Amino acid sequence: MARRGLVTTVSSRAGTAAVVGWAGSFRDRVAGARRLLEDFGRPGAAPRLPTGDYAAVLVCRDRVLLMRDEQARIPLFYRESGGRVSGVSTSAGHLGGLEEPERRYFCRYLTGNMAQPHARLTPFARVHRVLGGEVVELSVTGRLRGREQRRVPPADDPSPPTTTDGHRSDGCPSHGAAKDLRRALENAVGRRTGEVTACHVSGGTDSTSVALLAARPSAAAPGHSGDLVLLAGRFRRGELSGEQPYLDEAMEEIRRHAPRARPVVVDVDDVADFDDFQHHAGDPDEPCAHAFRAPFWSRLHAAAADLGCDTLLTGCGADPIVDANPFHLHGLARAGRLRQLTRQARAWAASGERGVRDVVSAYVVQPALPLAAERITALVRRRGTVLGGLGNFARPPWLRPGFARAHGYREAGIEESGFVFGRDPEQSLYDAANYLAAPDPLSWHQAPRYGFFLSHPFLDPEVVATMRRLPAEATFRPGRPKAVLREAMADLLPPGVRDRSVKIPFNEVYARGLRTHGEELIDLCRSARHPLVAEMFDVETLCRAVREAQFGIGDAYSWDRMNSSLALVVWLERWGRRPCARGTAGPLTAGP
Repeated sequence: MARRGLVTTVSSRAGTAAVVGWAGSFRDRVAGARRLLEDFGRPGAAPRLPTGDYAAVLVCRDRVLLMRDEQARIPLFYRESGGRVSGVSTSAGHLGGLEEPERRYFCRYLTGNMAQPHARLTPFARVHRVLGGEVVELSVTGRLRGREQRRVPPADDPSPPTTTDGHRSDGCPSHGAAKDLRRALENAVGRRTGEVTACHVSGGTDSTSVALLAARPSAAAPGHSGDLVLLAGRFRRGELSGEQPYLDEAMEEIRRHAPRARPVVVDVDDVADFDDFQHHAGDPDEPCAHAFRAPFWSRLHAAAADLGCDTLLTGCGADPIVDANPFHLHGLARAGRLRQLTRQARAWAASGERGVRDVVSAYVVQPALPLAAERITALVRRRGTVLGGLGNFARPPWLRPGFARAHGYREAGIEESGFVFGRDPEQSLYDAANYLAAPDPLSWHQAPRYGFFLSHPFLDPEVVATMRRLPAEATFRPGRPKAVLREAMADLLPPGVRDRSVKIPFNEVYARGLRTHGEELIDLCRSARHPLVAEMFDVETLCRAVREAQFGIGDAYSWDRMNSSLALVVWLERWGRRPCARGTAGPLTAGP
């Protein structure tokens, strides 16, 4: 990765820093690495972590520091035994090749589709994850001194909350919530632009907004005029061909602002979910619940790599971050404001063509009693099927009860539900969205070959902090999702993209993948020889789940649970056949 420019190493009197990714600004990676070393290298210093997409190892005169940014896009692990750290790496597999499998990890992984990246456990015993926003301090001899969670400052110039009458809460004249978001998003895009920046463009509001901001001259730092690549996948047949007019309109508008931008439109009609599943699910460092969708993204990312792109920006994260926060209803219930709760629940129901009872159940009852709500739903909806009523946290029927009891599945489910909803679900949504909206283990695995990392401006801490400050009344407009974003980008978004409210989902690609590869997936499960597969799973029940999914039984929650289990089966099979990985050339590895 150092040869591809993905690792920056600097030295000074304070010590040496190796930074994977970038801190502060993508264009000024060396300056960001030096700043990290200067800020943290001083004895007794405890500065806040800067914004960025990075994992860093700082070897100072009196200590060693391991750290990751709050978004946690780039992994970092350490091997520890008896309070002493004997290795640090961006690859858990490079540290854990000889270690026993950590069975508690697999229970945590199977609790939901956000899977494992926000938990310290890894697939290997004695190999631990440095969490997002965490600083781990070691002595110069490797003795573990402590861990500390540090928050990124919300913004360089934090603004007071905006009220619905268009004024700041401090009484000053206001530019409005939309201008606050626009400024934060411009800063987030500007921090991430490189010499050759690719933007994924789908024809939706989110990706088009990011690409438009990257296309504006203001996105380039003084003295820089980087190239812009517009990356898109084109479906000529089926439901997703309906996205083509929006994609064409978005491309035309972006190129109006940046005439030299290079559009790269990749034909993906022949791509289906689960294509080459053994490679995509088996090769990464950890099992990845979203490996089934990798064929589509790999096709696009390979095209970006051929053009020498050094960063790729996406619109991931906009749905949960810049849309109205439905868990505000839970806050109203907690505060006893029942009349307001009823009025807003009716508005939510009308805007989403749902019943009031469904809205209250999803955003008030389930966050308060997530495990109980899932059990009741499963009892009501299962009716003899494997996938019916299976939600985020309840034990999937194919996970053996004995394994679940022995290795803490219930405790893992409680921890996961606490992470997703927390004491204040309306605030926990933003933390959970970081891991739900942009799962990156696959892009990380491909980064050394492609030469770039993915980056997500909507998940930038400044953007998240801006949306946290806004009251629900400023963000919720019935029938108009992401109203603040649409207003913020009103002068740039083309009318067709700005006014659309629904995107065509990838259901057809998923269904085609199951039709094409269903028998292959079942054979993979039945032929698996890794002892943990039989220890964990009732294989025939898992195979029955695949059959039901082929017939369209279940929903997105239950299919996610099945997809993650299939990925785990393949991952165990591939890793069980590998020679010990410890000591092989990895992305960034340091030993004692």
